[in-house]
Amino acid sequence: MGLWGRLFGSGAPAGFTGALEADERVLASAATGDGFLVATSLGLWLPGPRRVGWHLLSKAVWRGGALTVVEAEEDGVAGEAVVLRDLPPVRYPLATPGKVPEVVHARVTASIRVRHRHEEPGAWFLQRKVPGRDGVVLQVRPDAGVDVARVRRIAEEVAAKIARLKPVD
Repeated sequence: MGLWGRLFGSGAPAGFTGALEADERVLASAATGDGFLVATSLGLWLPGPRRVGWHLLSKAVWRGGALTVVEAEEDGVAGEAVVLRDLPPVRYPLATPGKVPEVVHARVTASIRVRHRHEEPGAWFLQRKVPGRDGVVLQVRPDAGVDVARVRRIAEEVAAKIARLKPVD
């Protein structure tokens, strides 16, 4: 923990047991029935605790006193692209949400640099900023029920085209 954290605390709620990185800043937090949601500069800590990077949150919706989160997991690569698979949505009731819904929405949205829908075969292509790293990563999220092998082939072609467009250092 840095000097600021030693002097003033991490900003995490009392009882939070996650291990924040030295440069990780707490932006907002709220108690759930079984722990905390803690939004930081690097991601969203879920009860457990377990941090999910902003680039791996596909969707977060605030409705009816609960934040519903759809987390994505990496499901391999296609060239320089990362193929994602959405996990089932998880609902976190928050009696006192504070700024958590706004911060989560802002951070997920800000992580997306470019978004493109590819209707055939059915997939989202996103260039996203990964917290704590320079540059962006190309992510591909196939729709449920599509030919994932075909999406992977298209993603590999798209990643190769993007790589050719990048300036050489």
